[in-house]
Amino acid sequence: MDTYALSHLEALEAEAIHILREVVAEFQRPVLLFSGGKDSICMLRLAEKAFRPARFPFPLLHIDTGHNFPELLDFRDHRAAELGEKLIVRTVEDALAKGIARATPGESSRNRLQTPTLLAALEEFKFDAALGGARRDEEKARAKERVFSFRDAFGQWDPKNQRPELWNLYNARINPGEHMRVFPLSNWTELDIWQYILREKLDIPSIYFAHRREVVRRDGQWLPVSPLLQPKPREEVRTLDVRVRTIGDISCTGCIESAARNVADIITEIAAARVTERGSRADDKRSETAMEDRKREGYF
Repeated sequence: MDTYALSHLEALEAEAIHILREVVAEFQRPVLLFSGGKDSICMLRLAEKAFRPARFPFPLLHIDTGHNFPELLDFRDHRAAELGEKLIVRTVEDALAKGIARATPGESSRNRLQTPTLLAALEEFKFDAALGGARRDEEKARAKERVFSFRDAFGQWDPKNQRPELWNLYNARINPGEHMRVFPLSNWTELDIWQYILREKLDIPSIYFAHRREVVRRDGQWLPVSPLLQPKPREEVRTLDVRVRTIGDISCTGCIESAARNVADIITEIAAARVTERGSRADDKRSETAMEDRKREGYF
């Protein structure tokens, strides 16, 4: 009797597609978070496989900090238009103007300000499930997440009081005002993402590949020089071949020296890496519980 065994990537893909379809079956108003980053690019391909030739049964949502790499925004808009799917953008700038978010004097990163902006957007459109590309291997607080991660009426997360998940059975019950964060890529790793991008021949923003950029050495890493991040006196400034592994606020996203100019090169580089991708995010290094504290407040 012939048997067919799924490859590692095929098994991960099948699980993610099952989760996407489960969300659409269980919730009234889901939404998919799409920033143009590598994980959300894979999420779009999985959504295509789950629902095409029909339109996606949810819109796309991006919380724009105003501190983005221009290459990322260009890619985001191009990809959404190419798919013909609805893209909703809500900005931290507007949230500040409306009093939804409040800046802290002296704080350059706007990652913290994404939280009230996101929660306001979920409330505005009455979304009851938010699909995102977070993975458990990224950071220790994210390793605590369930696939279906419950948020209370205030959008907050309690890591010590999570629902059990047995096999592929998910508890989607919520009360009015509550919502679920859902992570179909929970069991994927950074290497899996890049192998999937290679297998599916997915386009990605150019900043993931090695390119020449002016960078400044700060807190043990290279940060991109930009109007939002200027060198301080006596800081080392160089122009190097660099790329980013994870994309966030341009004022705190570190670059790594690299010669990887295609996806195969990136896979080779990642396979040999001994530092996690979020090890290049300066805002994650401020305390041992930086990410968990933000997630408790509603950060994605």
